[in-house]
Amino acid sequence: MSVTIQQPPLTPAASDEIGKRARAAAPPSNVASLTPLSTAVYALAIFAFLLHVAFNGGYGFFRDELYYAANGQRLAWGYVDHAPLAPFLARATRWLLGDSLRALRFLPALSSPAKVLLGGWMAREMGGRKTAQFLAALLVLLAPIYLTFDNFFSMNAFEPVFWMASAAIVLRILNGGDRRLWLLFGVVAGLGLQNKHSMLFFGSGLAVGLLLSPARREFARIWIWLGAAVAFVIFLPNLLWEIHNGWPTIALLHAVVGKKYSTVSPLEFIAQQALLTDPLAAPIWVAGLWFLLRDRAGKKYSVLAWAYLTVLAEMLYLHGKIYYLAPAYIMLFAAGAVWLELRVIPRTGRWLVPAIAAPMIIAAAIALPLAMPVLPVDAAVKYCRFWDVQDIHVENIPLGDLPQLFGDMHGWPEQAAAVAQVFHALPPAEQAQAAVLAKNYGEAGAIDYFGPRLGLPSAISGHNQYGFWGPRGYTGQTVVAIGFTEDYLRQTFNDVQLAATISPLHAMPEESNLKIFVCRQPKASLQDLWPNFEWLD
Repeated sequence: MSVTIQQPPLTPAASDEIGKRARAAAPPSNVASLTPLSTAVYALAIFAFLLHVAFNGGYGFFRDELYYAANGQRLAWGYVDHAPLAPFLARATRWLLGDSLRALRFLPALSSPAKVLLGGWMAREMGGRKTAQFLAALLVLLAPIYLTFDNFFSMNAFEPVFWMASAAIVLRILNGGDRRLWLLFGVVAGLGLQNKHSMLFFGSGLAVGLLLSPARREFARIWIWLGAAVAFVIFLPNLLWEIHNGWPTIALLHAVVGKKYSTVSPLEFIAQQALLTDPLAAPIWVAGLWFLLRDRAGKKYSVLAWAYLTVLAEMLYLHGKIYYLAPAYIMLFAAGAVWLELRVIPRTGRWLVPAIAAPMIIAAAIALPLAMPVLPVDAAVKYCRFWDVQDIHVENIPLGDLPQLFGDMHGWPEQAAAVAQVFHALPPAEQAQAAVLAKNYGEAGAIDYFGPRLGLPSAISGHNQYGFWGPRGYTGQTVVAIGFTEDYLRQTFNDVQLAATISPLHAMPEESNLKIFVCRQPKASLQDLWPNFEWLD
């Protein structure tokens, strides 16, 4: 005899509650990662692009922007202080869009929505639904360090895209994606290396993460090794350039670490990560680490947590700049957002989403004038002073009335104009063979960028890549020099005459009270004297 026990039918409310609990307790499925991204993520990405386009014309060219543009005029497979992709992109931008400030900053503006989309994408790959995708994208959009990176041209704007695109590919593979995606990983990693050598650190972090997680089985398959080979082949031209030229990038690192770059204690380094990502958002990326390492739904993706911790250890050991770890927070934001959606919001209710978002939006609005040139410069001076940001800098150099980011956007056109005035005051015979010598790459880059319209020849300098290029055939019989002291120049020239002094408003102290000299009668040929002018910094 069999007995059938009839259960009373569930009410709709009870059924919904049981479903919610089951979804909250269940690990994310591969199917969830294949669903379309939330429309809100696309909306935030569009807003990110428009925000940067609206404000990336402020102040003026940043020192390094002028330097990348100068290197872009002399394309090579390597440069003393950076990989070759950024100069190539700078040249392509100028060719396609022109020489304006907004034109040069167009690609960094595009990198902002790419980061936002990657944040939402990785949240989806980790099983996050609309709420997690939205929160992850919002956190990326509002992070002060990304607001800063994406508002001017540098390899730092593109670096997080390469790091996180490679992480997103790893997530897709862990979720059952075609293992031939390791070939795509190799392409992304190789291009990342051509953008910035720090891709090696993140690559090493991913390798350690794979070894320390169940995903170590990937090393037993051919595709990951083929992907590594693709990355190596793409990176090889730059590697050969380094070998052929005696590893100049390593020589530069030895010259600057602990000297030019500010070093902080390990605890200070970790604490300042919260400032980069917004102190209100820091608990979320910390929760993301927990989710990846300890939560049953997130441990599948622990490779990302181990990658972050590995790179953190490397940065602490090598005394890296505090922002060197910044590209990794996109994946931790995504993991933290998924943890909130899976473990917290089901208990608290959806009111938590606006409760989290609102104060972070307010904090981002407060930080915005410190990250981007949104205020008139006089107002920015007062605003930065009010928030006492002068003590937060990554290089051991004196600061003026603005933080280094903004101070290095002032003074360059004025320098070029002053040099042009001195240059054109020379007799025509001297102008025909006179060199323009700048102390640092900022001054040289300004002359190269603004000088052609002022009738100036290309600058020479001993600083970093300019020093690598040498005096380029100039004899040194007549030199217009900017940025040097008279005593320094008299070591090389018998005749040194002060021609002008310039102090651009709001420029960095090292670019204020600059002397412009006309130098003649070199004590030897400029080629022989060149080692006196070369320096790495």
